[in-house]
Amino acid sequence: MNKVYVLGGMRTPIVTKNSCFRTVTAEELGAAVVKQLCRCYVHNCKLDGIIAGNAVGTGGNMARLMTLKAGLDKGVPAMTVDMQCASGAAAIATGFSYIASGIGDIYICGGMESSSLQPVRIYSEKDRRYAMTADGDGKYMTAQFSPDDLSEDVMLRGADRIIKKEGVTRAELDYWVMRSHRLAAECAEKGILADVIVPVNGFNKDNGIRKRMSQQLLDRLPPVLEVDSLLNAGNACLINDGAAFVVLVSDKWLAENTTVIPQAEIVSVQSTGTEPRESPRGAMNTADCLLEKEGLVYDDMDAIEFNEAFAVIDVLFQRKKPALTGRYNLLGGALAYGHPYGASGGILMIHLLKALELNHGSMGIMSIAGAGGMGQAMLLKRIKK
Repeated sequence: MNKVYVLGGMRTPIVTKNSCFRTVTAEELGAAVVKQLCRCYVHNCKLDGIIAGNAVGTGGNMARLMTLKAGLDKGVPAMTVDMQCASGAAAIATGFSYIASGIGDIYICGGMESSSLQPVRIYSEKDRRYAMTADGDGKYMTAQFSPDDLSEDVMLRGADRIIKKEGVTRAELDYWVMRSHRLAAECAEKGILADVIVPVNGFNKDNGIRKRMSQQLLDRLPPVLEVDSLLNAGNACLINDGAAFVVLVSDKWLAENTTVIPQAEIVSVQSTGTEPRESPRGAMNTADCLLEKEGLVYDDMDAIEFNEAFAVIDVLFQRKKPALTGRYNLLGGALAYGHPYGASGGILMIHLLKALELNHGSMGIMSIAGAGGMGQAMLLKRIKK
């Protein structure tokens, strides 16, 4: 099996829905990143393909459209992956598999999302779900993830279900919200991610981070579901637009390009399924499986990145590994930055690479839960220069 390396990665700013990128398509966001990656890492090399994740776009092979918008050679193949929230990570895992198996030697993989331009869809009148939609007119925006659940708020209810089942407290959730914003704000102030953010239309800053997030503010937030729910707009991530991609190459490619030093090796990947009505469990479940497969434990990891779409994901990690929270989401997480669905897997890898660089670490793991009870995880080994 060929070894697989990450040359580097870049992303757009992560911005809230209907703000700075409200009229920018997902393909345009992705194209901006892909073009910059080609300038920095690919140069005149011929790409073997582009693989892009997307969750709520207009459908079709959006990766191909993005590739053409980026001005790449028409001979470069492109494929779109839909694993919902885990789409970007699944795209990277697919690129890993292509290189490991010898299909190709250099791919750009990641994802893109425009929640601002998410289309309203309509079931066929012949589909029994047509009459089951909220207004009985067949219109929907959130796809069905579980055979026995057609609700549009299925993800929120999944997080709420886990909070209640595990007896998670408001204080536990609030701690992670404030931590995420504090670390993300510190990261922004120090410009730690400045070199991996590609400006779009002149905008180059993440706009969801709240430097002054406080307990007083969290106390004022109402529940987003029933009165007895602890889920609110603070401990559930924002809805966002953005794109993030990485460049993957084989050891053969590196042998032919001897002046290039990769940032990390992707040691292994893992995908799993879990209870579809409790999808936030997918992050830890998948990371657990990957570590077990490789004969490793969390203590072996110098940096750990979980996509904190909900603070309950952080609480589950803290309860299982309380001594390792100092290695977890070191730059803040999705509660602060936001979660542009299909792009989040790419964002996680870029942030993990940066965290390993900052703490001079060697091994790191990233994991993300996906709607429908899915999970995708990856294990990285940093190349020390």
